[in-house]
Amino acid sequence: MSTVNAYTTVLLYAGWILLLALFYATPRIPQALLGQKRIDSWERGKESTDPMFLQRAKAAHLNSLENFPVFAGVVAMAGLMGQIEAINGIAAFVLYARIAQSVVHISGTSFIQVFLRANFFLLQVFITLYMVYLLV
Repeated sequence: MSTVNAYTTVLLYAGWILLLALFYATPRIPQALLGQKRIDSWERGKESTDPMFLQRAKAAHLNSLENFPVFAGVVAMAGLMGQIEAINGIAAFVLYARIAQSVVHISGTSFIQVFLRANFFLLQVFITLYMVYLLV
């Protein structure tokens, strides 16, 4: 079992989301400041000109954002129910699978990478469902 408690896992998950945002956004700042790209050239409503790995980093960031509220909600409810101990040992594994999914997502889109990414996602879903099961 993990030694990281569920509350700390939520904080680390939030930190991971912020690191992913910095990973794909930071290269844009010097480009804009040095006049290599217009400050408003980012892809809102238009096709991205970023390298594919930065586009995948953005997608990994958005995937993390999509899944964070459910996980954080389960942890928050466990705390409110006075049952945080029931999930402390497994909550960190959701984060570990999320980080693995993000890293694989950024690394490429081969069959094996997409397959691994899907399995890391399913692992997160099943662990979170198991946490819900333990709480009800």
